[in-house]
This record gives sequence, C-alpha cells and structure tokens, in this order.
Amino acid sequence: MVAKRILFITQEITPYLPETEISCICRKLPQGIQDRGREIRTFMPRYGLINERRNQLHEVIRLSGMNLIIDDTDHPLIIKVASIQSARMQVYFIDNDDFFQRKFTVQDDDGKEFEDNDERAMFYVRGVLETVKKLRWIPDLVHCHGWLSALAPIYLKKMYADDPGFAGAKIVYSVYADAYQKSLNESLARKLKLDGMTEKDLQLIKTSTDFDALSSLAIRYSDGVIQGSHGISQKVTEFIEKENKPFLPYHPETSYVDVYNDFYDQILNSK
Repeated sequence: MVAKRILFITQEITPYLPETEISCICRKLPQGIQDRGREIRTFMPRYGLINERRNQLHEVIRLSGMNLIIDDTDHPLIIKVASIQSARMQVYFIDNDDFFQRKFTVQDDDGKEFEDNDERAMFYVRGVLETVKKLRWIPDLVHCHGWLSALAPIYLKKMYADDPGFAGAKIVYSVYADAYQKSLNESLARKLKLDGMTEKDLQLIKTSTDFDALSSLAIRYSDGVIQGSHGISQKVTEFIEKENKPFLPYHPETSYVDVYNDFYDQILNSK
C-alpha cells in the first residue's frame, strides 16, 4: 500500500484535555494510523485551560504571525506544538488571544456556551488550513472530529477548492453525540459569505444554526461520514441516509483503527 497523508482536525485530544469519547479517539486514532504506515498531521485548539509548561508546548515562530480576517476583524494566528513521546506523535495547536485565552473549551464554568463559538470555529478551521499550507504538506485525506471542526468540509470545497494544496483532498467527517445546546450565532451564514460562500452553499444553515444543521452542512460537503458515537441525533442519521454518502457505522474501541484505515482507502479510491 502506498502511504497516504492524513490530516486530523480535532476538537480535543487527551492528555491535553480530560478523557472524553472524542479526546480518546483523537489520541489513539492518529497514532494507530501512523503505525499502519501513513503520514499524519494532527491539530487541535490551544484552549486556555491547557497547561503549556506541563505539556511542553512551544510556539513555532516560522508558522506564526499571520492575521486571519473573521467578520472584517483581524485576528493574529499563533501556532504551537507539543509531542506525545509515547506515540511518537506531534500535535499542532491553533492559538489566538481573542478566541482561546479563556480557561475553558466551548462553555464557561456555569455551562453557558460562548457567544462567539461560531467565529472560534471559523478561526480554528482556517488556522489549520493556512498552517498546513505553510508547512507545504499536501494531505490526501482530511478527517474532522467534533463540531468545532464542522466548517472544514465547506471551507475545503469552496474557499480552498482551487488551492493546489487541497484540491485533491478527500474529506471524512465523524459525527459524535457532542451536541451544543444553544444555536450558534445566527449571523454565521453572513460571516461565511465574506469568505466567498454563496447563499446556495449555505442553505442548510439559512434558518437554523443548531447542532443538527451544522452537522448536516459538514456531511453535505464531505466525501465520507463516520458515526463516532454509539448514539447520534436522529435528524442527523436521517440526513446521512438522504445524502447517500459512503458511511461507516459505529465501531467500538477494540476495532475502530483498522476499520477506519480501511474506510480511508475506500474514500481515497472513490471517484
């Protein structure tokens, strides 16, 4: 088998964050895929509660310094990196004082979700894609985990469609039971139009920006879909069936690495 390059855009990874379904999969899966002969790059946000000293994060100066414009406002992009020694695996972190300085992930201490989670998702995804371009590393397949990565498929298929670094990349989206409770900012579609997307591109989030709508948008612009949690939204399940995309049902921890690896080949070999 010819080695292929897999880019992981993840919402969370242990040991940098507590163990959850997503953080554990996103810790073990990239290592397992790398062990099976593929080349990987793995990204996550540098949330403010991550202890940089204990986890030995350091800034990558040559990759930092770019400004990303989100809703007509400049936001500096800072790139950090750390290594999981036992896995021989590097993790890149997307950082910015406006979006990721607070000592929480996507909600505050009272469980209230942040009003700017839409812009944080936009900045995170664009930060990953711009960093991968700077690395001059061309992925064959992009695997997105967690709703904070849900805008990656539409960005790749629209804003970055003609970029030689991404034009041939296949996209897989994993759907988890990680639903947010409060809809994202209703101006999300307007902000995405500033990045070149059209009314037609954004039909699925025109009337709602709830979790089901955002998941559906990610699924529509993906080449394959994986059920990452045992139980996912019924509406999302119905949308997957309607879209008729290559689909991998839920697999338990004991078997998913090999199954995912085979699914990548299926997607990479599809027309």
